[in-house]
Amino acid sequence: MRILTFWDYAFIVSMILVWLILLYHVILTYFGYRYFLKSLAFEEENDELQEYPKISVLVPAHNEEKVIGNTVDAIARSIYPKDRLEIIVINDSSTDKTGEVLKEKQKIYSNLKVLEIKPPLGAKGKSNALNQGLKIATGEYIVVYDADNTPERRAILNLVRFIIKDPNLGAVVGKFRTRNKNRTLLTKFINIETLSFQWLVQAARNYFLGLTTIPGTNFIIRKDLLEKIGGWNIHALTEDTELTIRIYQEGYGIMWLPSAVTWEQEPERLKIWIKQRTRWARGNISVISTYLRNIFSLKSKIAFDLIYFTYIYIIGFSSILISDFIFLLGLFRVIKLSVGGPLLVIWILAYALFITETFISLSLERGEGNFENFLLICLMYFTYCQLWLYVVLRAFYFTIRDRLTGKTMKWYKTERSSA
Repeated sequence: MRILTFWDYAFIVSMILVWLILLYHVILTYFGYRYFLKSLAFEEENDELQEYPKISVLVPAHNEEKVIGNTVDAIARSIYPKDRLEIIVINDSSTDKTGEVLKEKQKIYSNLKVLEIKPPLGAKGKSNALNQGLKIATGEYIVVYDADNTPERRAILNLVRFIIKDPNLGAVVGKFRTRNKNRTLLTKFINIETLSFQWLVQAARNYFLGLTTIPGTNFIIRKDLLEKIGGWNIHALTEDTELTIRIYQEGYGIMWLPSAVTWEQEPERLKIWIKQRTRWARGNISVISTYLRNIFSLKSKIAFDLIYFTYIYIIGFSSILISDFIFLLGLFRVIKLSVGGPLLVIWILAYALFITETFISLSLERGEGNFENFLLICLMYFTYCQLWLYVVLRAFYFTIRDRLTGKTMKWYKTERSSA
């Protein structure tokens, strides 16, 4: 009879915890597919509305001369009555030619407003810029786009169609696609990540839990609701996640709508990606730690989702890190596992399940379920996914450091590559 060592127990426990995530994602994959079937009917609905409510589109922009022109053009081309569509670009203390580009666009589009904010009012991050734009917005509903977005012509119309017919919806979230997905290997990985996330998490959770997380772009929200809950939280690095919780706490729902599509630019360089994802991770860790303290006061489905993301960030990532570490030690014969053979099979099965879940969710997007993407997913676990482990560790380090030193988290704006 073999005696199990510390490494055996550590590997067994870590693999059990990883498999819990994978099995939950099997459920998500199934419900993501069910939502896909349900969403096919969305495309068949008539575009015509009996009444077109006034819409204010907010676009925060800080040093966005490379992309802001295309973004304004795309929004202005939207299939929506021009006299009912107000475009507000918040030029937040830009030091490049963002202002000059916007002045030229104002000559073309009469419904374009440019709000210039400078320190001390400006340069305080995206949430602050959006709150300043909200003050001058005259629309009944608020739509938000990042400065690098080019929404499809029916995106805003589709968002409006669904929010006006259900008074219980506080917000409707559209789908985002990667505009520069073929530029580098990194952007190809990001394309797979974003699409699989939206079908595996957004669609599936919406179908069986009635949960959707607001992203930073391509969503519509009721203006009166937004004002009631105090706008965007200027202290949150991931203002979208934090806003999601407050909307649900007010008793409203959020819907994910794949027929409302925007195209956005993703980081093409690893250094920029790491900075962006670290901000996301730090922001989510902050939101989790803030609301976890008051979890019993949260609505049940929000509490469940908070526990899930706590598991992912703390237990899930730690388990993956530990299992990978022990697997490598065993592979290079630094340690000897008594149950190495069976657990190696389990590890390989987990890897196969990761590939299967990701590819199925990716295949729900037209044209993405191809052999190239299958090979990329196989490579993705050993490269891109492991980088996420580094990002989360980095985020925890900065979070702990800031709390010990009393520093305040600062907003990092993603650098753009080109138009």
